[in-house]
Amino acid sequence: MPPKRRAPAAAEASAASAPKTRQSKLAKEHNITGAEENEIREAFALFAHKKKGEKEGVIPIGDVRRAMIALDIPPSPDELEEFVTILDPEEEGFAEYESFVAICALKFHNRDRTSDSHSKELDEAFSLFTQGGGEEKITLATLKRVAKQLREEVDDDMLRDMILEANGGTGVGRGVEKVEFEEIMRRAGVWR
Repeated sequence: MPPKRRAPAAAEASAASAPKTRQSKLAKEHNITGAEENEIREAFALFAHKKKGEKEGVIPIGDVRRAMIALDIPPSPDELEEFVTILDPEEEGFAEYESFVAICALKFHNRDRTSDSHSKELDEAFSLFTQGGGEEKITLATLKRVAKQLREEVDDDMLRDMILEANGGTGVGRGVEKVEFEEIMRRAGVWR
């Protein structure tokens, strides 16, 4: 039997530099990324107590709101009341991990991405690339400047490819507008 082929060195290097978090069965069920599930797990662990038969433990119902605030998905008073009913139907005073993931996944999916906070966050992120908002688009020169500030050595071909990926291949000279920047950030999983 012939020996297995090795992946090219460049592919190995890129795979090692950007490890992807695998989706668990639970994450797939609720249509969330592995990274989102890890965030939920970390917030849950902050308040978790051990309980026999529960791998992840349980959190007191009184801490559900705090855990959701830690995830930046604070529930309204009405939502919290509904969530408590769902999480603890038998009024035992605790929420299990799987149910908590389901509730948080719902909140992640229902985030209002047309809100003022999203617009502000988008403007701030875009202005990091466009020198405080003075420019209308991200150009090759602005990407070079950002790479230099971050002390990253990125060759021009890579920067050109980044611009072409973001603007749909319409040309390096055209740059990347805010709408395209938002879309590429959504595809990267930064925003939903």
